[in-house]
Amino acid sequence: MSIYHLEDTNRNARPGAAMTTTTTAPVKAPQATREYRKFTVDEYFRMVKAGILQEDERVELIEGDILVMPPMDYPHSSGIMRHIRIFRQFPVEQFALLIQAPLPLGSSSAPEPDLALLRYREDDYSDGFPSPDDVLLVIEVAYSSLAYDRDVKAHIYGRANIPETWVLNLRGDCIERFTEPGPEGYAQHTVLRRGDKVTPVALPDMELAVEDLLPPVQSVAEGE
Repeated sequence: MSIYHLEDTNRNARPGAAMTTTTTAPVKAPQATREYRKFTVDEYFRMVKAGILQEDERVELIEGDILVMPPMDYPHSSGIMRHIRIFRQFPVEQFALLIQAPLPLGSSSAPEPDLALLRYREDDYSDGFPSPDDVLLVIEVAYSSLAYDRDVKAHIYGRANIPETWVLNLRGDCIERFTEPGPEGYAQHTVLRRGDKVTPVALPDMELAVEDLLPPVQSVAEGE
């Protein structure tokens, strides 16, 4: 609430004389400048090791901020299961499959993509998390998290020089494909729909039907 004080500057003026008043605006308190503590990837994993963050806690580190991921809805979980089934049909030596596990990117981000196709290694990365150079393709299944996956996480993947990211847009019944990574993120954004085919940039011998990657049409209608 703003309070204005009226000051009579002619208190002793004769009756009938013109009165002048001045308005004094309230003095606003100075706004405090807040700085937020950013965390590094090393600090993030030390907090997990110390038990400050639980290993099964749904959080991820995005540009120094620890973000809580919302509970997974059934269209999201079904989309992940569908992709796991499809990619497990390929020879195991073609790529490794990372499922909802941390992917350190630089010093300030460790997102947990729904799926990531990695360069195949017989030791299954037993000596540490994969690096961005190990990633062939990232896939995010997006229902309630569409804006976050498309505008925030895909941008981070592009800046990390991951060759390709797919955002499975369940609400739009399409796949949003991001390619040509660079310092400002991905330069190319393509929308793929039923009837289209898609071949990952880093896996030129693989061709997939978009129809197979999207949920059955009946499921799409039920989720709306």
